[in-house]
Amino acid sequence: MRLTAENLSARRGEDLIFKDISFTLGAGESLVLTGRNGSGKSTLLRTVAGLLRPETGRVAWTSDGAEAGMRAAEACHYLGHRNAMKAELSVSENLAFWKDCFGDFSGGRGISVGEAAESVGLGGITHLPFGYLSAGQQRRMAFAKLLVAWRPVWILDEPTAALDVNAESVFTTLIENHLAAGGILLAATHQPLGLQNAQELKMTGFAGVMENVW
Repeated sequence: MRLTAENLSARRGEDLIFKDISFTLGAGESLVLTGRNGSGKSTLLRTVAGLLRPETGRVAWTSDGAEAGMRAAEACHYLGHRNAMKAELSVSENLAFWKDCFGDFSGGRGISVGEAAESVGLGGITHLPFGYLSAGQQRRMAFAKLLVAWRPVWILDEPTAALDVNAESVFTTLIENHLAAGGILLAATHQPLGLQNAQELKMTGFAGVMENVW
């Protein structure tokens, strides 16, 4: 299975933010978007995730070069700047909602709410309202929602925001495990994610230059 973007262009209002962006990612591969603020990183992520309509081009989820019978967005988890959790609900209730909402994509590869909380190092506080958590804890629990319902593609926008050094290490390990299991990563960040053999797409505000990062 492969995630393919072909000749993508997108606008923000009347302005063309980028054009002619193409890439292909297969199992175990990652692409990190870098560049200054306003260069189009978040817009590109949202376009690939199906949240924005491209001005030109297309995104496809394919198998052996043929369409896989589903929209690319259905194969993706998207984690943006906001955590998409309700402050008044408990952590368990929030994660259970997302588990039910996403459903079972792949025959039981998602894990339980308790296991997901343990995976991000916060297993003892799932009874608390999400709004009681610190900014770093909230970000870690938002990441846990990627684990309760499995998707092959993770699309992450500034995923390490508000995380301390120890939490960043946990986060990197979870991404490495996802890639080792055949997952795909597309991420935008200003901070190194510590990934081996990741490709980099440097956004310049109108186009992008792709290179390998070792």
